[in-house]
Amino acid sequence: MRVLVIGAGGVGSAVVRIVSRWGLFERVVVADRDADRARRAVADAGERFVAVCHDAQDEEATGQLIRAERCDAVLNAVDPRFVMPIFRAALASGATYLDMAMSLSRPDPKDPFRTPGVKLGDEQFAMADEWERRGQLALCGIGVEPGLSDVFARYASDRLFSTMEEIGVRDGANLTVQGYDFAPTFSIWTTIEECLNPPVVWEREKGWFVTEPFSEPEVFAFPAGIGPLECVNVEHEEVVLIPRWIDAGRVTFKYGLGREFIEVLKTLHKLGLDSRSPVKVGATEVSPRDVVAACLPDPATLGELMTGVTCAGTWVRGTGVDGSPREVYLHHVVDNEWTMAEFGSQAVVWQTAVNPVVALELLESGAWGGAGVLGPEALPAEPFLELLSAHGSPWACEERTVTSR
Repeated sequence: MRVLVIGAGGVGSAVVRIVSRWGLFERVVVADRDADRARRAVADAGERFVAVCHDAQDEEATGQLIRAERCDAVLNAVDPRFVMPIFRAALASGATYLDMAMSLSRPDPKDPFRTPGVKLGDEQFAMADEWERRGQLALCGIGVEPGLSDVFARYASDRLFSTMEEIGVRDGANLTVQGYDFAPTFSIWTTIEECLNPPVVWEREKGWFVTEPFSEPEVFAFPAGIGPLECVNVEHEEVVLIPRWIDAGRVTFKYGLGREFIEVLKTLHKLGLDSRSPVKVGATEVSPRDVVAACLPDPATLGELMTGVTCAGTWVRGTGVDGSPREVYLHHVVDNEWTMAEFGSQAVVWQTAVNPVVALELLESGAWGGAGVLGPEALPAEPFLELLSAHGSPWACEERTVTSR
């Protein structure tokens, strides 16, 4: 398989390290608008890896690059602003497409917290018929969240439950970064987008609806020494993906963000610093959100200063296959000390990067396949989970005391 990775930031660089370490794929082309960053990503990775300077916004140039390199698959590892030009270029060039974040939402302009607007991924699903007609696959949301969390939902549906009352993705960590009062461990651009947009919830009787940011706080107990964290509703792809393929009464996504993090995000919003729209500063126009991102440390550089673990998982409540009430938390825990020692990548970006690599392996072997615009839950879960564990990154299923909600 010949793979084009667009984006040589933290996740893209971690993809290169994983692929190199595991000896995968015939050729990997890493493209980034910063040529030096692309070269750093492939340094010492081996002859199969090449770096190119490329602007992800340029749809025509992306298509030309796919065709020139004869790439079978395109992995989008840039932020979701660039989803659609890469998505369309892959379709036009006959390549399989994978991403870890879907096309951006647009809140309803008149009633954003009561009426759903354009949801995450709507622009991609609008082109699903064309992908299917051409016999091509766009596998969307195949990072860790979305991604592995969706695989967990499919596994629970296939193996653990006869009916599911609620599927709730829950994310928490006890990571700390030495020397910084505020240093997000993932892209602040994407974090602002998903945390300040109206969160989407799915219910069987209502379909998709929206709520206020940080709504429905609950305390969720995380494993691996993380402990109880307050989790709140956040806009995320799982809520728009899971109900398309899995029958559940309710689907939610909640982050354990912490009070301080939430207050920082609220302050950015009050000051207008979350805006994507450029403002004029002297003779220059710049997006306030891009300024915030530029002022904060690059998450990819924080690994040596980080300690702790991160946990991503899917909590499910319903009726087990034996007819009894059941509640489980399927999860994946990653220790920053381990990822730094083994791969030189911090835990959050490594946990995101490992899942599309596993997906590409399954697509290359034929264990996964299909046509159209699909989420991970549309494909069988067991081959994915078996391969993830075989690569030394196991997952777990924790039985929980059944509660009523």
